[in-house]
Amino acid sequence: MASSALKALSKPIRVGVIADLHMDLIPDGAERLDAFLGEMAKSKPDALLQMGDFAFAKKANQMIVDRFNKAHETTLHVIGNHDTDGGLSKKQCLESWGMKSTYYHHELKGLHFIVLDANEKGSAKHKGGYPQFIGEDQVAWLEKTLSELKGPVVIVSHQPIAGPYPIDNAGEVQKILSKHSDKVVLAMNGHTHIDLLTEVGGIPYLHINSASYHWLGAKYAHESYPPEVHAKHSALQYTSPYRESLFTTLTFEPKTQQITFEKRATTWVGKSPGELGLNREPKGSVAPEIRARVIGKK
Repeated sequence: MASSALKALSKPIRVGVIADLHMDLIPDGAERLDAFLGEMAKSKPDALLQMGDFAFAKKANQMIVDRFNKAHETTLHVIGNHDTDGGLSKKQCLESWGMKSTYYHHELKGLHFIVLDANEKGSAKHKGGYPQFIGEDQVAWLEKTLSELKGPVVIVSHQPIAGPYPIDNAGEVQKILSKHSDKVVLAMNGHTHIDLLTEVGGIPYLHINSASYHWLGAKYAHESYPPEVHAKHSALQYTSPYRESLFTTLTFEPKTQQITFEKRATTWVGKSPGELGLNREPKGSVAPEIRARVIGKK
């Protein structure tokens, strides 16, 4: 079991995680981020991680990015598909967020994070819309990096590698991760705005829920906030927002060889996806919460 690789850690490691804030869509994005940072200031994890679709890489959002970066000495970023909306570039993300590369390896007290960029072009399966692909050079880098690391390793991507809505070359990447299942203790993603754990080839894959809402689409357009709020945020009508910000803290425990996830739950603003007739994602995965979970040895 890969979780046995956690024995190599000298002490428990805790990481605060927030995904899919969507600062530019939700009306109270700054307050949702503040809720996360306020809790993290109290609990004092070893690092903070935001998993993409955070804030458009434009000057107006720089104070939001700076607030996140200054909240902890170790902050990790993942580029999401919406962070470059409006003609923005990955280079602008790198500059704004203080990233050295769109994909990278970061060691945190013996725990290795491999952050991937699943926004690359070049997929033969691509039929329009945002790219969901990890290109040849990055795949080679991933395999080389995994071969060189002793573990334990956490794989982080915005788009999922397994489960609903996977990247175009999910099978290829899954095979690489499974080949190193002795050291990869977890792969996690944002993007889907659901709470779901699945397993492929000995690797647990966790979908981290959005801080802000579940995406519905035009078919389910409705107003959950007052009309004046919707007038300022046109895409809000296509969502079921969460009343409070969702986020979690992961603890990697060498003694028990387990990874635990702290629960955070809230309620819907307005009608829930179920009340609107949505029945698209796996049963139970669409909920205004991040569930408490334990992965690893029992």
